[in-house]
Amino acid sequence: MKKCLSSLVFVLFGLMILTGCRTTPPRVSILGDSYSTFRGWIPEGNAIYYPQTKGNNDVKNAEECWWHLVTAAIGGELEKNESWSGSTICYTGYNAKDFSSFSFVTRANRLGNPSLILVCGGTNDSWANAPIGEYKWNDWTKEELYSFRPAMAKLLFDLKAFYPNAKVYFILNSELKPEINDSVHEICTHYNVPCIDLKDIEKQSGHPSIKGMKAFADQVVEAITK
Repeated sequence: MKKCLSSLVFVLFGLMILTGCRTTPPRVSILGDSYSTFRGWIPEGNAIYYPQTKGNNDVKNAEECWWHLVTAAIGGELEKNESWSGSTICYTGYNAKDFSSFSFVTRANRLGNPSLILVCGGTNDSWANAPIGEYKWNDWTKEELYSFRPAMAKLLFDLKAFYPNAKVYFILNSELKPEINDSVHEICTHYNVPCIDLKDIEKQSGHPSIKGMKAFADQVVEAITK
């Protein structure tokens, strides 16, 4: 009897070890702009860029998108893709229009329950010539959030507050204005958020092609799996 109990305990202990060794797949949430959109993969009502029904971009399948490639490469599960084509981090959009209703800051609390957050933004702030503003680390007013630096700071602050157990990475597009790049680096450093600077991304009409998406994903995977 004792021998049978001993064997049973040994088996149960072994099962516990095996179960404990299984790693939970990372739950990946994306906060992005047009680079991260795809029809059917983002919330209904969010503006979409991919796939192009007119235009020359060759990305036609979600599996070709950078976020899908990254999630698959790390064995993760997509928690939420909260992307909106044309969106800015701050409240100022193209032609100085008010983009506050779909800015990154406004959408930061819509990411579900992620363990990994990948933020790809700043491109439209750069292209729209949004005001840069001053660095500010707390007590932001609504008026200040129409400028890039205060909005970028609030975005990272909020992401850390909303998702304290998630790892956050910021992905910085290539070919943006120097003041955007410098501001992103300064603010990421302040909040201890790793910044992934993209390089040599092939683009069609300013947006990653299939080849560009692959290079994009490879650089992100390399950064987050170091």
